[in-house]
Amino acid sequence: MKEKITNNLSLKILSLIVAIFIWLLVINVDNPIITKTFVVTDVQLLNEAYIDADGKMCMRDEEQQPIRVTIKAKRKILDDISVMDIRAVADLQQAVSLDTTPVMVPITASVGKIPAENIQVSPQNLSLHIEDKETQEFVVTVTTNNTRPDKGYEIGNLISNPEKIRITGPTSLINKIDKVVASVNVNGAVADVTQETDVTVIDKNGEEFSSQDLNYLNVSKVYVSARLWKVRTDVKISAECSGSTAEGYQVESVTTTPNVISVAGSDEALSALAEQNNTIWIPADAIDISGKDKDHEEKINISEYLPEGLKLTSDSSEDVFVHVNILPQGSTVCEIPTKNIKVENMPKGMQAAFDAAQIEVRVKKTREDMDDLKEKDIKASIDLKDKEEGSYELPVKIQIPEGYELVDDVTTGVEVSEISTAEENS
Repeated sequence: MKEKITNNLSLKILSLIVAIFIWLLVINVDNPIITKTFVVTDVQLLNEAYIDADGKMCMRDEEQQPIRVTIKAKRKILDDISVMDIRAVADLQQAVSLDTTPVMVPITASVGKIPAENIQVSPQNLSLHIEDKETQEFVVTVTTNNTRPDKGYEIGNLISNPEKIRITGPTSLINKIDKVVASVNVNGAVADVTQETDVTVIDKNGEEFSSQDLNYLNVSKVYVSARLWKVRTDVKISAECSGSTAEGYQVESVTTTPNVISVAGSDEALSALAEQNNTIWIPADAIDISGKDKDHEEKINISEYLPEGLKLTSDSSEDVFVHVNILPQGSTVCEIPTKNIKVENMPKGMQAAFDAAQIEVRVKKTREDMDDLKEKDIKASIDLKDKEEGSYELPVKIQIPEGYELVDDVTTGVEVSEISTAEENS
């Protein structure tokens, strides 16, 4: 048996190789006719003017079944065909009826030299519904889309050209439009920027229109420009007040918080600001102190008082607090550094830290011929007797020379804590 197997072994192996070669040759030469199915998403509508003349537009049914095109051809031909080679069209003039809902339009497909009888489409009709065509105007809102110019510059203004556009489309889509937005990229810019751009259509739910819905709208591009303004820091704020205090009282000072701001402006506006000593003025009629017998504070929107061509920088608050110090006539305000306050009865092993760098002491002269009181003439102290670790608002004991009166009681915030040692922290 073994001799039969091994007899003429080389000839048998050669025969096997020849058989395999012949089989491969037959497989490659053989080119059977087969079918292949493609899913087509782009069906071109023909003769839309057929309904446009009546002021109508057509939209595809959202429940339209996928369009499948089956092609019958030799395998080698089909291997070279992709969905991009298929042209599927629906001719509105061939619609069964324009009075039905939906309107059914026959679909035909063509692929190069493939005979029409070898191409099948399923479903055979494109499902459409017809709507009135409408045109509306929309103002273009320009945005930088969170991009920012280089340090030292701010967006002065954003302009669209044209400022408004006309959009034409099916009534149902036109009525969904809330606004139209165009973006300009100013990332790192140090000069004005102008760009041509597509607009983004936003619906009334705040969502962007899909690309499918946009295909039904006639929307043009716009040119958008960003004008850059230079930034100026440390611009001072000066405020005045109007009206008369209560009898026997006077305005001691008017201060603002903050007392400086940063603005951006055109070259002309910044030059004019420099001529005003880089100062923004809050007019007297903005702060009325009529009949007041104590301090008065108002919150002001400083942007309302910026000259034309100026704006606050994007990281600035519009709020400015104007504080009017109102004292009895003959009174003055002295600021005493908290480091000069004497701490009495400090608990053993404890330390104290003041919340503020200074306290305000208001004093009044009992005679008009007396000199104003100086800081060095005022002695201040606090008492920490029986105080444990914690935060306190404590009264400040004030000692002033004879002939002067303290207008208000004085308090200060103090933090009492244990003294840490190096051994405790190791």
